[in-house]
Order: sequence, then C-alpha cells, then structure tokens
Amino acid sequence: MTFLSPRSLLVVGGARSGKSGWAQSLADSSPRAPWLIATAEAGDDEMAARIARHAAERDARWRLVEAPLDLGGALAATCAEDRIVVVDCVTFWLANLMLAGRDAEGAIAALTDALPALAGPVIFVSNEVGLGIVPDNRLARDFRDAQGRANQALAQACDAVVEVTAGLPRRIKPAPAPDIRF
Repeated sequence: MTFLSPRSLLVVGGARSGKSGWAQSLADSSPRAPWLIATAEAGDDEMAARIARHAAERDARWRLVEAPLDLGGALAATCAEDRIVVVDCVTFWLANLMLAGRDAEGAIAALTDALPALAGPVIFVSNEVGLGIVPDNRLARDFRDAQGRANQALAQACDAVVEVTAGLPRRIKPAPAPDIRF
C-alpha cells in the first residue's frame, strides 16, 4: 500500500463532521510530537465547554499554542521537522480576523505564501460552509464567501486535501485514480 506523506494537509468538512477528531488521530499516529494551534476564543460558557472537551480528547504529549489572530507567526514559531502541527481551526481564525476588522484576504494570501517555508508538516482543519442556504444577512454572507475563498486558497497551496463527512475521510487532493469505465 502506498501512503501519502504531505508537508501540508487541509481537512475540510461540515460542523460536527468528525474533521477535528480525524486530524487529531492522524497526528497521534505520527512519530512526530503533536502540537495544536488553537484559534478559538472562549467568548461564552458554551464555547468554553467546547474548548474544554477538545482539550480532554488530547493526551499529555500534545502541546498547545493559542493564536486567535497571528496564525502565520504561530506556525513559523511552532513548525519543526520533529513536530506535527494541527491548526484547529481556520474558520475561527478567519472569523476572528473579520471581527477585528483585519484584512482577511491579505492574511489568507500571506498564510498560503508562507506554507512552503514552514519547517515541518501541518494539518489545517476548516469548515465547509458553502453547502447550505444563502445567509439572510450581509455579515454572514461576507463570512461565508471569505471562508469559501480561504478553503480554495488553502486547497491550492496544500499538498493534500481530505474531506470528512460523518466521520469518514475521503481524499480530494491528490485526486484518487478514477474507476470510471465506458
């Protein structure tokens, strides 16, 4: 069996699709030291509980870096050949940037441009938000559009892309060999 060994991987999926768990299990299976770059902030009790649940799912080997806005700087400082870094998640990072009035498109471009220079492998977790209804307000539509552009840019820049649906991973990039016959 041939295994992929990408330097950068984008894991996309819907809410509660199992993408974070799958990315974490992939990092757990690596001989490298697992590191998590967390982008979420506990703005309320429910979010604090989510963050605590995610923390409880990781064992003591995991190291944590919190980077709600400076993801590029955190990656540059954290990535190393002997580490596997999971970024969970691009969606919260993007929301944080937009709510802070930062240039989201510029930050996404800077992030994708920086990928080849990272000193070790990285797994990005991101939500697929474009499969639902069109949001009814401008902010939500702007966010959905920015998230779609971020996922496209990361998908182009990363060596591999996996979509997780109902806890099941499906390789998107590099594309699996088609089994189509006429």
